[in-house]
Amino acid sequence: MGEQQLLDRLCLEMLVFNCGDPQREQHFIKVHRFAQLIGRMEKLDPHLQFVLEAAALVHDIGIRPAEEKYGSSNGKLQEQEGPAYAATLLQKLGFAPQDIERICYLVAHHHTYGEIDGLDYQILVEADFLVNFYEDEIGEEGTLKTQQQIFRTKTGRALCGMIYGPRRPIHLNPD
Repeated sequence: MGEQQLLDRLCLEMLVFNCGDPQREQHFIKVHRFAQLIGRMEKLDPHLQFVLEAAALVHDIGIRPAEEKYGSSNGKLQEQEGPAYAATLLQKLGFAPQDIERICYLVAHHHTYGEIDGLDYQILVEADFLVNFYEDEIGEEGTLKTQQQIFRTKTGRALCGMIYGPRRPIHLNPD
């Protein structure tokens, strides 16, 4: 099975995993698409792009288990509970062991911003923030502060500015 087919199967499995929770389903799909776009624009090598996209699809897989186990889904609990569920799903689909290891590492650290150790990690964090700014209704001040502190890729910064920056008038030429 090719990498794109694996990603499609993983997406479907995540829709099943989050069945009945459209907000969570839409969240991971939006994070995946932003990660995909940023990775492509930053010219990631194809395999790193694949790992990034898989991580984006499963990054929040720990939310439901954390809620069921602890009654909370804060970031640290997501990071703690997510890797085991991600590993099981990725193994079931036939992902390579080294890819499972990296994807699980990203799941276990996607709310940890102090020691970002690769472009896949950086892009996943940026994509998650691009979605969370909107979903969590983060104001202009919080968005700008986070952009300055966290965003490092040229594409991520540009997207953040385009989406959350000041609105500019649109001038249409009727001719």
